[in-house]
Amino acid sequence: MTSCEVGTKRRYWLTLVSGMLECLCFAGVVFGYASLVFVLKDEGYFSELCHSNTTNTECSSQDEQFSLVFTIASFLNNFLNLIVGFLFDRFGTLVTRLLGISLYTTGTLLVAFSSAAFSQMLFPALSCIAVGGILLLLTNMQVGNLFAAQRSTIITLYNGAFDSSSAVFLIIKVLHEQGVSLRSSFLAVSLCSTVHVARTFLLMPRTHIPYPLPQSYTYGVNCGKDDTYNVEQVERMRETSSSQDQDFSGKNQTTRDGGREETGKELSFWSCVRSWFFLWHLLWLSLMQLRHYLFIGTLNSTLNRLADSDPTLVSRYTNAFAVTQMCGVLCAPWNGLILDRHKGKPRADGEMEQEADLRASFLSLLLTSVQCLLFSVCASIPVLPLQYLTFILQVLNRSFLYGGNAAFISIAFPAAHFGKLYGLVMSLSAVVSLLQYPCFALVKGPLHGDPFYTSRSLSSLSWSSSILFTSTSTAREKPKAGRTTLGPTSPLTPDQLKPNCSEGIVSRVSIIFKFHVPAFCFKLKNKL
Repeated sequence: MTSCEVGTKRRYWLTLVSGMLECLCFAGVVFGYASLVFVLKDEGYFSELCHSNTTNTECSSQDEQFSLVFTIASFLNNFLNLIVGFLFDRFGTLVTRLLGISLYTTGTLLVAFSSAAFSQMLFPALSCIAVGGILLLLTNMQVGNLFAAQRSTIITLYNGAFDSSSAVFLIIKVLHEQGVSLRSSFLAVSLCSTVHVARTFLLMPRTHIPYPLPQSYTYGVNCGKDDTYNVEQVERMRETSSSQDQDFSGKNQTTRDGGREETGKELSFWSCVRSWFFLWHLLWLSLMQLRHYLFIGTLNSTLNRLADSDPTLVSRYTNAFAVTQMCGVLCAPWNGLILDRHKGKPRADGEMEQEADLRASFLSLLLTSVQCLLFSVCASIPVLPLQYLTFILQVLNRSFLYGGNAAFISIAFPAAHFGKLYGLVMSLSAVVSLLQYPCFALVKGPLHGDPFYTSRSLSSLSWSSSILFTSTSTAREKPKAGRTTLGPTSPLTPDQLKPNCSEGIVSRVSIIFKFHVPAFCFKLKNKL
């Protein structure tokens, strides 16, 4: 092994470790918003909205503004993924990361120089931090391509680190209680952008990390000029190689059920979008994400209600929530190990590698759905000590949800469309996440601060979508008899992505609208 090859392997590991630290310390800090709200209230942000005869913790108008800040930030965090996904696929890693670093630094500086008199600066500040953070995550997830056998594990590990980074705002809260100003903390975070820039040029490729990885693939500043592969080029190279192999062997690959000739032609972007896999995955992710966003955005007001506005208790439970978020990096890899558990094992006759990956994803989808149900049930029970268990289930489910989302898209669809499809599914789910603000207004208004019925309805919808999505995956996971494989990474055709499970779906939807929706409406009517 040459010194250049040794240096390349070392660079792979440096990229992996530094990427995890970047996601762990910066990418998802906005989801520690509950800890930041505690500091912002102490600093008097939006306090002008409170009446003189109310305490700081009982001001519903102030709570609504803080909830709106998070709603907009979390919406843009996902909605703009469609744009940045196209940007990443078109212009590569360098341009995308520089844009993300610029937005992130702008957001932290805006918070640093904001004050109670300029509370409105929180709206663009948190939005820039959220969008900049997701850009850092998007460019880091491709690092999994450097380690093919652990690809899904690394993707979920990075998403877990993204979740755990919300603990950064807990650190800022603790420092604030020790006398460190909010401005000093955010200026320190802003200075860390120099590290991001250095890593962009030294440990990341200019374009993309392809999958499967070409032999002797290099990047960075050592061993001469780095390889400037992009995913579209690699897909075309693999497609050409597959065609040449078929011509040389003189064998036509045909399916037994339709008698059609199967080519290795790559699926178009819109074929992927119109597939059942994408549509049910979108519904599944959107409802679960809405449940988590509503929980995070209303956590401070919920704790105030359960603790009878005791600031000591609220601070203790807020700290406990932030500490559990740090465990996301420990929870997420378990999902990756579930997804990668079949790697290295022999596949069934006629089964493609992609089909084996999809079959392995069924257990991951099922566990994620069960976790969300348990989390929602615990969150809807108004018992303060039970919230410790709610926090644990929330971080576990969130780690499985987002890590599994990215891994599933990388498994089910061609690598050339990963950035666009990931961006699209996050953007469309962001539209659904806007419902968190009217849900919050419903809780604070007609429901008098009791989130039980909104939690119950979201739990029912989330579980129903989980049944539909896992039904789709189950119907697709069995390979058709007699099908010959085109190679280890051949993409599925549009017909293969549309499982024949309409009867089961219709029956489940009818059950949902026949029982769950009327029951919730009846209970809501009695409550009002």
